Amino acid sequence: MQKYKYQAIDINKKKFTGSFLAEDEESLKAQLAAQGLFLISAKPVSDKSPQASFFSTSTKVKLTEITNFCRQFSILINSGISIVESLEILKNQPYTQLFKSILEVVHEDVKSGLLLSEALDKHEKVFPEFFRSMAYVGEMSGSLDAVLSDLANYYELDDKIKRQIKGAMSYPIVLVILVIGIIVLMFLFVVPTFKDALGNLNVEMPAITMAIFNMSQFFTNYWYIMLAVVALIAVLIKVYISTESGRYNFDTFKLKAPIIKPITVNTVASRFTHGFSLLITSGMDLVDAMKVMINVFGNKNIEARFAKATDDVQRGASLTVALNTYEIFPDMLIQMVSVGEKTGQLDEVLQRSCNFYDEQLSIALNSLTTVIQPILLVVAGSVIAVMFIAIYSPILQIIQTIG
Repeated sequence: MQKYKYQAIDINKKKFTGSFLAEDEESLKAQLAAQGLFLISAKPVSDKSPQASFFSTSTKVKLTEITNFCRQFSILINSGISIVESLEILKNQPYTQLFKSILEVVHEDVKSGLLLSEALDKHEKVFPEFFRSMAYVGEMSGSLDAVLSDLANYYELDDKIKRQIKGAMSYPIVLVILVIGIIVLMFLFVVPTFKDALGNLNVEMPAITMAIFNMSQFFTNYWYIMLAVVALIAVLIKVYISTESGRYNFDTFKLKAPIIKPITVNTVASRFTHGFSLLITSGMDLVDAMKVMINVFGNKNIEARFAKATDDVQRGASLTVALNTYEIFPDMLIQMVSVGEKTGQLDEVLQRSCNFYDEQLSIALNSLTTVIQPILLVVAGSVIAVMFIAIYSPILQIIQTIG
C-alpha cells in the first residue's frame, strides 16, 4: 500500500486535500469517487517518521511530551471524541515542532484507515515499545482511555524516579568538581607564588614541599596535555559504553558496585512492578507482557537475563521458577510473584508491591548521599591539608630559625 497526498473536488467544485492509502492512483481515484470526490492530483509521500532538523533544539521527543500526550489523549477519548478528532486536536497543541510533525503523520495514517497502534508502530524510535503495546491492548479491549491514563501515570512515576536519581547524584558531582577546581587553582596560582618567594631564601625545603612544587611546575607546563588526556579518556569511555558489550559490562558493574547496587536493584524492581502489573491488568498475555518488559528495565544485564526467563516461561516454566533461576529480582519480590501466581492475582500483588520498592529506592538514594558526602569531604580536606602543610612548613622553619 502506498500513501498519497491528494487534491480533489466534489460535484460543487469545492476543493479537498488530504492523505489516503491505496494500491495505486487508479485505486485512489476509485476510493475517492466512492465518497463523491473527483481526483485532481496525487503525489506519493513517505510514511517514515519525521527527522529532527539540523537546527532543532532537540533531536528526540522528551518523555514529558509523551506523558502529556497520553494524559490529554485519555481525557479526549473519555469525553466521547473519536481517535481521529482527538489526534486533530492534539497535533495543534504546544508540543515541540518534531513531535507535532510526528502527530501530523499519525493523524493522517489513522484518518486513512490504519489502527492507532499500526500508525504508532511506524515511529518506533519515538514511541517506546511499551507505549505501542499498551495502545494496541487498549484498542483491542475497547478501553483506550483507561490505558492511556495508566500510561501517563506510569511515565510520570518513571520520570520521578529519574529525577530522584539525578538529584541524588548532583551533590557528589558538584563537590568533586569543587575539589578539583580548588586543586587546579592552587597549582596554577598559589603554589607558584610561594615557590618564587621561598626560592630567594636559603632554606632547605622539606620533601613534601618539593613534591608539591614539582607537581605544580609539571601542571603549569603541561596542563594542556593533561587536559587532552583527560578528554581523550572521557571520550573513549563514552564510546566504549555506547557499544553493546561496553553497555552490558557497565550495567553489570552497576549491579555489583557496593554503593550503586541498591539503587540499580530497586530501580529495576520498581519498573518491573509498575510496568508488568500495568500490562497484566490491561489483559495482555503473560509471555507477551514479558517480551514487552524486556526493553523497559534500562539495564542490559537484567534485560539479557529477563529474556532468558521469558524463553523459559514460553516453554512452560512458571514465572516464579524462571525469575528465581536467573536471580533477576530481590528474593522478596520473587516471593510476591509466587503468591500472585498461586492465588491468580499477580497483577494485584505487583500493584501492592509498587509503593514498597519506590520507598526502597528513595532510601537507597538517600543512603548514597549520606555515604558519599563525608567521604568526599574527608578527601577534600586531606588534599587541602597536605598542600597547606607543604607550603607553610618552610615558613615555620624560617620563623624557628629567626627565633
